[in-house]
Amino acid sequence: MFRFETDRDLIQSFRPRDRRVMEMPPGLTFPLFVRDYLAWTETSGARVYLVFSAPGSHQPIGIIFRRDTGGGLDVARMCEWCHNYGSSHAVDLLTTDVNSKRRVGISLCVDLRCKDKLEDEANRGGRNTLAALDQLRARMYRFANEALGIEARPAAPAA
Repeated sequence: MFRFETDRDLIQSFRPRDRRVMEMPPGLTFPLFVRDYLAWTETSGARVYLVFSAPGSHQPIGIIFRRDTGGGLDVARMCEWCHNYGSSHAVDLLTTDVNSKRRVGISLCVDLRCKDKLEDEANRGGRNTLAALDQLRARMYRFANEALGIEARPAAPAA
């Protein structure tokens, strides 16, 4: 859980290399309180934006993914974060630059609406969604940490 006071705070959550290509989502108002994560798709659909915090941290982490539509076969794929299946129109390879010479990718829901799918699944099964959402943010952070080298600061202890 985290809060953005201004659009500048939101922009600062992204890596410096990503800030130059940012497109803000339309209709966003500040201050902005984010419970689990914030995701939006660029107007052209080429980029998908994600802002989340690692479990145990209130530091927002922003990642810009590129949707590389290769025009290949439309086969079923599984999202590595929410474990839902879909065609390549729903689940596809999203990539992001590590540096100017290296890019990494992961199969994800192209709209990053994993939260909605996990909540629906938990509601249908009569389970609490908190554990599933914590696991989702843990998977997001594991990707950010292992693939991009992003470290999260632990939350400050309550006074």
